This record gives sequence, C-alpha cells and structure tokens, in this order.
Amino acid sequence: MQALAEKSGCFSCHSMQTKVVGPAFVDVAAKYKGDAEAPARLAQKVREGGKGAWGRIPMPPHPNLKEDEALQLVNWVLSAGS
Repeated sequence: MQALAEKSGCFSCHSMQTKVVGPAFVDVAAKYKGDAEAPARLAQKVREGGKGAWGRIPMPPHPNLKEDEALQLVNWVLSAGS
C-alpha cells in the first residue's frame, strides 16, 4: 500500500507520524478508531476531496484512484495506529 500511496501523491501532504500539510496517518487512525463507517466515508473523501475535518486547507480530489484502491489506502491508513 505504501507504493500506491507514494504513486498517488499522499506523501506530498501526509506522513506516517507527523503532520505535514495534512494530518499524520497515526492521527487519522486515532480519530476514526472504532468508527465502522469511517473507511467508506474516508475513501469517498479521498476520491472527491474534502475540507474542514483537519483545518482550513482542503484535501484535493484523487479521481484517478479506483474505488477499491481508495478503500485499500484508507484501511491501510486506519491501521497505522495499531
């Protein structure tokens, strides 16, 4: 999954442990821990873009990611805290 994250540009704004432009993946994992609906919701946000959940800087959309790729990436990110 890390290779897909790198190819998709995730690490331009995120890192595993520290905030860059967007939140660290461990912080995302902690925020959504135990939320069974989070993977689908976040995968949609990855593909469509989002704003407001982590501050004023919006996350750009990644429409080139297939739905299953976005879901796999989100599940990988959500496992970063475990």
